[in-house]
Amino acid sequence: QMQLQESGPGLVKPSQTLSLTCTVSGDSITTAYYYWSWIRQPPGKGLEWIGYIGYSGSSYYSPILKSRTSIDRDTSKNRLTLQLTSVTPEDTAVYYCARVVGRSGEYDIWGQGTQVTVSS
Repeated sequence: QMQLQESGPGLVKPSQTLSLTCTVSGDSITTAYYYWSWIRQPPGKGLEWIGYIGYSGSSYYSPILKSRTSIDRDTSKNRLTLQLTSVTPEDTAVYYCARVVGRSGEYDIWGQGTQVTVSS
């Protein structure tokens, strides 16, 4: 059974870098044609797409967050990473990783999410 598990610090100070990990079990992150996405949901707001890294290692980011975002992967550990620099309280959200089926665009498997609060 495939599972995605997000992990990282729950509290980050303003101006620092937010770093999260998504550990994938049950399938390889290099399996074609899947993409691995990061999404977040600020309190009281809808889901916001952050970016993805594909099975080949290519990545693409939201234009809004692109200048502060980096998504990478460690294929030996079958996990993804998210780094968001220069955070502000507006980056407070529940952060999710999810698998995307390339052919359909369906987000078919989600992690449970991890709360990140930006506060001094």
